[in-house]
Amino acid sequence: MQRHGVPGITGVDTRRLTRHVREAGALGCAFGTAGEKALAAAAAAEPGTDGRDLVSGVTTPAPFQVGTGALRIVAYDFGVKQTMLECLGELATVTVVPAGFAAADALALEPDGVFLSNGPGDPAALDSQAGIVSDLVGKVPVFGICLGHQLLATGAVEITSQNHNYAVAEESLAPGGTRVADVTHVNLNDGVVEGIRARRVAAFGVQYHPEAGPGPHDARYLFDEFTALIESSST
Repeated sequence: MQRHGVPGITGVDTRRLTRHVREAGALGCAFGTAGEKALAAAAAAEPGTDGRDLVSGVTTPAPFQVGTGALRIVAYDFGVKQTMLECLGELATVTVVPAGFAAADALALEPDGVFLSNGPGDPAALDSQAGIVSDLVGKVPVFGICLGHQLLATGAVEITSQNHNYAVAEESLAPGGTRVADVTHVNLNDGVVEGIRARRVAAFGVQYHPEAGPGPHDARYLFDEFTALIESSST
């Protein structure tokens, strides 16, 4: 680790730390060889992610393609993971596009479906992307994961004491008192909304990561559900 300049930490009860973060939410932190006072000051100076557009710093600068399947999918890169593209590439020919790719340009590619990826930062800071998603929903089947799921809800979001920092507020699924989407998955530990499905249009999303490499793989069926949604929408 010293040879490669990799930081490490030891002597920490990670289970106790997890319980603390669950109650207190995401916290600024710092560790290193400096004194406790300097490290505490560095942690306090950490700006956090609220109100920050971090997607623009990680999205692809230009469209590219992966996969060779018969279906055509446009995947919005908000910070997409390689495993997501591998899962989609097994189903379709995927055109990965930048986060700011106009909805009209995406629809001009005549996709069978649109995928909204995960990504960093506060979804409330992504008004432009929320507008793009709004312009896509109802015109083509849509599947969102994590940040994509939050943008799909296009309502209020709030900080939660979980590892994804932000989550969909259930009341945002009924703007003006009219419910537009149903909750399909709930975290049994704290009741956080983990999945939604639109009532009148072909769109759904999940907060967690069904493509996760280390597993478990129980939720991989969601990619099959996306395929089924595309096929049912084209008939």
